[in-house]
Amino acid sequence: MKGETILTGGKRIHLGGIHSEGYYIEPTIIEGLPHDCRTNQEEIFGPVVTLQPFDTEEEVLSYANSTTYGLAATLWTQHLTRAHRVAGKLHNGIVWVNCWLLRDLRTPFGGMKASGVGREGGFEALNFFTEEKNICIKL
Repeated sequence: MKGETILTGGKRIHLGGIHSEGYYIEPTIIEGLPHDCRTNQEEIFGPVVTLQPFDTEEEVLSYANSTTYGLAATLWTQHLTRAHRVAGKLHNGIVWVNCWLLRDLRTPFGGMKASGVGREGGFEALNFFTEEKNICIKL
């Protein structure tokens, strides 16, 4: 990409033992990427975050909802009304407000759009992990 800045991290970490063949990277913070670049549009299951400036709620919602994925989002604000308004407009299966990875296992968890199918946790898990079968016998 052109114009991005890696503020910290981005280098490979070499671990020993059973992890020696893996590919690990340092926690990484990147700024200066456009909202529609691959880094911002795909799910990166690693310690990578990008900083994306915005001026209005509408603008940041369009950025956040422009991806084909929707597993989770975090929202950081001091305003409870804003938290409810913006969280309700995000197309994600879970929205963490002022926290991350806090979860009650009795509640449903799963993504929207191309991020998973169904829900695990809560009563939804009964349907998700159940394969119904009808056995009919005439005696």
